[in-house]
Order: sequence, then structure tokens, then C-alpha cells
Amino acid sequence: MINAEVSKSGNESPLSVIRKFSRKVQGTGLVQNARKRRYFARAASKSVTKKRALKRIERRTTYNKNLKDGKIGEPVRRGNRAPTTMSAAQQVRDSGPGRLGEDTPIAR
Repeated sequence: MINAEVSKSGNESPLSVIRKFSRKVQGTGLVQNARKRRYFARAASKSVTKKRALKRIERRTTYNKNLKDGKIGEPVRRGNRAPTTMSAAQQVRDSGPGRLGEDTPIAR
């Protein structure tokens, strides 16, 4: 453990003593280390990650099987876009005579 000690010298103001203390603490790197370790999460062991992966695979296969058997309905799409069969580029291409240059004598 590192101690940061500061003493008041002469007629030094309390504010300057606090400033001196905070500079000393920054120099030790205590605050920086504490902030680094604040959200540290230990990595899961190999056995735990394998178990999670196997559970996820099993869940996915049972879901797909139930979906295929009709026990579960189709998932609801989120968002405001309606599902389309054609892409936007295909819709513009297939829109017909509205495109520029299709009906001009030069394009024929």
C-alpha cells in the first residue's frame, strides 16, 4: 500500500495543500490503477465456455425443430420496414417506362 503524505509549509493556503496532495496521488498512479480495475471481469474457464456453447447449440436446434414442426410461430420482425421480396435497386430497374432515356429514340 502506498501512502501519499503532504505537510503544510509556512503560510501556504489550504487550497494549495490540497492541490499538492492531488498531484502526489496522481504521481503514485493509485487512481489510474483503481479506474483500470473498476470493471475488470475475470475470463471464464474453458469448461464454462464449452458448457455455454453446448447449451446455446442445443437451444438453437430445439428452437429450429419446434419452428419447423409448427409449435412456434414465426418470429415478429421489429422495426418499421416491411419485408420486401425485391431490393430497392430491382424495384427502380423494374419500375417501367418512368426511367430516363428508355423511351427516347436514341436509346432504341
